[in-house]
Amino acid sequence: MTEQVRVAVVQVEPKWLDLAAGVDQVVGLIADAAAGGARLVAFPETFLPGYPWWIWLGSPAWGMQFVPRYAQNSMTRDGAEMTRIAAAAAEHGVHVVLGFSENDGGSLYMAQAFIDDTGRVISVRRKLKPTHVERSVFGEGDGSDLQVHETSIGRIGGLNCWEHFQPLTKYTMYSLGEQIHVGSWPSFSVYRGGAQALGPEVNTAASLVYAVEGQTFVLAPCGVVGEAAQAVFCDDDVKKQLLLRGGGFARVYGPEGSELATPLAETEEGLLFADLDFSLIAIAKSAADPVGHYSRPDVFRLHVNLGANPRIVHGSARQPEPEFEAVELVADGA
Repeated sequence: MTEQVRVAVVQVEPKWLDLAAGVDQVVGLIADAAAGGARLVAFPETFLPGYPWWIWLGSPAWGMQFVPRYAQNSMTRDGAEMTRIAAAAAEHGVHVVLGFSENDGGSLYMAQAFIDDTGRVISVRRKLKPTHVERSVFGEGDGSDLQVHETSIGRIGGLNCWEHFQPLTKYTMYSLGEQIHVGSWPSFSVYRGGAQALGPEVNTAASLVYAVEGQTFVLAPCGVVGEAAQAVFCDDDVKKQLLLRGGGFARVYGPEGSELATPLAETEEGLLFADLDFSLIAIAKSAADPVGHYSRPDVFRLHVNLGANPRIVHGSARQPEPEFEAVELVADGA
């Protein structure tokens, strides 16, 4: 691992419900990131094929019109689309953390793919608990989706959106030794002025707090809602008021709370570039490491099941139930 790494964070409107066009867009953004000198590019939540905004705008019956198209344009973790994206990562020598809607046998999951600069798909993780009405579209992950990966540019992990408000999830991720965290967000466009918790002030604060609590760099890619989104999801003026244009609030934070990239305007599309100086992690941890010297394991301990939870176990004869990979994470890292 080098002492400094240049990264790129995406603030772009997706190609809504069009997987083929979206893959073209992702490949182009990987090339743009590489041209800017980045060794890692981070994408928003469910960037492919875009966040399902209809779930916040109308009744379930009204929203059902979008379901077949969304499912058809949600990619698998090992299909031709992922192969093409991985090839682009290899061609440009860039690590990629990609948010996408994963189709697995008909069920959909809010996934993040980790691809290294040789084009190897290291892993795909799923959001442990979709938020509120997201649960009408997406299934949930399990303990195996809490992941941090050793790469040539550092230890990289990721979470989606309101996973950053789950304290035990965050503490587990901190314990796994993240150095670069990709916190993917869809856009802060819905219910602006009416639901403070969904707005940019609260959610950019969550990214900042994660950086300081975990003493990790936080890359917070964020989508944009534009005219194209309103054309797809809004069939009247009321829905256009519920889903405003803009909402792009991509950020990059240092492990001691510094802002490392100049933000774009919320309606502007582009890449944020930042140079990560890993010496800042040591400085931050010397002050307060909540999974190390700034912990009290005699008072608090977290027990975590990091094992997979398969729904079907195949075998020629009756097999015992699979044992959980129960892992005890204590605050001193033992």
